[in-house]
Amino acid sequence: MPAYTAPTKDIQFVLDEVLIISGSDVPGYSDLQPDFTGAILDEAGKIARDILAPLNAPGDTEGCRIENGVVHTPRGFKEAFATMKDGGWNGLDLPEEFGGQGLPYLIGIAVGEIFVSANMAFNMYQGLTHGAIGAILAHGTEAQKATYVPRMASLDWTGTMNLTEPHCGTDLGILRTRAEPQKDGSYKITGQKIFISAGEHDLADNIIHLVLAKAPGGGEGTRGISLFIVPKFLVGEDGSLGQRNAVAAGKIEEKMGIHGNATCVMNYDGATGFLIGDLHKGMRAMFTMMNEARLGVGLQGYAVAEAAYQNAVAYAKDRLQGRAATGAKNPDGPADPLIVHPDIRRNLMDQKSFVEGARAFTLWGASLIDRSHRAGDAEAEGLISLLTPVIKGFLTDKGFEMAVNAQQIYGGHGYIEEQGMSQFTRDARITMIYEGANGVQALDLVGRKLAADGGKHVLAFFGLVKRFIKENEGSEALKGDFLDPLKAASKDLQAAGMFFMQNGMKNPDAALAGSYDFMHLFGHVCLGLMWARSAKAAQEALAGGSDDKDFYKAKLATGRYYMARQLPMTAIHLARIQTGADPVMALPAESF
Repeated sequence: MPAYTAPTKDIQFVLDEVLIISGSDVPGYSDLQPDFTGAILDEAGKIARDILAPLNAPGDTEGCRIENGVVHTPRGFKEAFATMKDGGWNGLDLPEEFGGQGLPYLIGIAVGEIFVSANMAFNMYQGLTHGAIGAILAHGTEAQKATYVPRMASLDWTGTMNLTEPHCGTDLGILRTRAEPQKDGSYKITGQKIFISAGEHDLADNIIHLVLAKAPGGGEGTRGISLFIVPKFLVGEDGSLGQRNAVAAGKIEEKMGIHGNATCVMNYDGATGFLIGDLHKGMRAMFTMMNEARLGVGLQGYAVAEAAYQNAVAYAKDRLQGRAATGAKNPDGPADPLIVHPDIRRNLMDQKSFVEGARAFTLWGASLIDRSHRAGDAEAEGLISLLTPVIKGFLTDKGFEMAVNAQQIYGGHGYIEEQGMSQFTRDARITMIYEGANGVQALDLVGRKLAADGGKHVLAFFGLVKRFIKENEGSEALKGDFLDPLKAASKDLQAAGMFFMQNGMKNPDAALAGSYDFMHLFGHVCLGLMWARSAKAAQEALAGGSDDKDFYKAKLATGRYYMARQLPMTAIHLARIQTGADPVMALPAESF
C-alpha cells in the first residue's frame, strides 16, 4: 500500500523563505511565524500519515454505495471525519465570528495540500463545504450566514455546488432546473443535477446544496440564472433540523477514480429553496465559489502528483534492475537499484521539479487572494484572476502527467492495482475535467482574462518578471542558470500575446486555436519565476551558513533542471501558436 509523508519542510521553505509571509504587510500575516505555522503543518501531517493515507486505497476499493436513497461512505471515513471536526480543520481560515480560527486563506491552502495528497476523495467532503461557505459569506444575508455558516464551519453540516445537468455542462445558459416563487419568499426547485460531488453521504447531519436554477422573468441564457440554498433537511429559526426536503440522490455515478467520494445524481422535486444573492445574478454568486474552487483543483493536481512521486522514489531506490552504464553501484547485489539509471533520474526529476515549482506557484496565488481580500488590493485581485485558469489548467494537466510518470517507474507493477499507483493516475484525471474543463480554462484565459481591464493585469505580470530579473541581474549565480532562461521564456509569452493582438480580432480562431498552448506557455513561465525566486532564497540560505546545506543544494539542482529541461518548452508552444488557425481548422467536419 502506498505511503505518504507531508513535505512540511518544503512547504515552510516556500512560506518563510520564498514568500517571506511573516514580513508581509497583509493583515494577519505578521502572526504567521515559522514556529506557529510549523506546528499546524506538523499536526496536519500526522493526521494525513496516520489516518487519511491508510484509508485512501481501501476507500478506492470499497467506494460508496447507495441503499434506498441512503449513501454509505467507505469504512473508516466517519471516524476520520470526526477527527477533522474535532480539530476544527475546516475552519482554519474562516471568520472567528462564525466559529472559524480567522487565519489567512494561505494557511488553509497549505494544509489542504497535505490532506489532498493523503486522501483526495475524502478531503473533497470538507473542501466543497469550504467553497459553499465562501459563497454564502460573500452573497448571503446576515440571517443566512448566521444559520448556515457556523454549522458548516464546524462540519456538523456539509455543502455542495450543483451546476451540471444531463444536457449541459459548461453551457449553463441552457440549464432546465426551475425555481418557482412562493408566497412566503421561498422557491420550489425542480430539476435534475448530475456529477454532484458529496451530494449525499452519511458523514454529517445536514447537507446544504447551492443550486443554480432559473426563476421567472430572467430571460434566456445565463442572465436568467439565480442561486439557491436548498438544504437536505429544512432548518428552523433556532437552527434545529426539521422535515426532509424534496431533494434526493437518484444514483451514485460509476467513476474512473475518486471512488471514496459520493458523486451523485441529485433529483429536486419541488424542493424548498432560498435565494442567495440577487435574483437572476446567480452566476456572479456561483463564481465566488468556483474561482476559489479552481485554485483548489489546481492544488489537487500537484498534490496527487506529490504522493505518487514519493512512492516512485521509494520504489526506484529499492527495486534492483540492471547495472549502471558507468559501473556497478551495488556490487554485492544481483543488480543496481533503478535510481542509478539516467532515464529513471530524468523521470523523477521531471516530477520533483514540477511538484516543487507548482507548490510555490499555488501558495503565491493563495497569498494574492489574501492580499486582495484582507488588504483590498485591486492589483492582486486582477493578477490572481488572470492566473487562476493557469493554476487550474496547467497544474492539473501536468499533475496527471506526473502521476503517470510515477506509475511508469514501477513498470508492469505500476499497472497492478495492489501497488496503488493506478489510483493516483485515476484520481488525478478528474482534476483536468471538473470545475471547468481545461480547454475552457484556456479559452477563458485568452478570450477574457488577457484583455481584462485593457490588458492591465498581464502587463503587470510582465512587469513583475522584469523587475525580478533587473533586481537580481548582478548575481552571477542566478544569471546564467535562472535569470537568462526566465527572460527568454517571458519573451516567448509576450510574443504569443502579441500574435493574439495582431490576429485575434480579424480571425478569432487564430487566437482560440492557440489558447491551450498559451495556457501551458504561461504556466511554464510562472513556474520559471517561482524557481528563480526559490533559487534566490536557497542561495541566500547557503550564504548565511545554513545548517541544512543538503536541502538548499538539492533545491538549486532541482531548479536548474527545470530551467534547463522544462522551461525551453515555451519556444515550442510559441511556434505552435504562431501557426494560427489554418492547420487546426483545415479539415472539414465531415472528414473526421
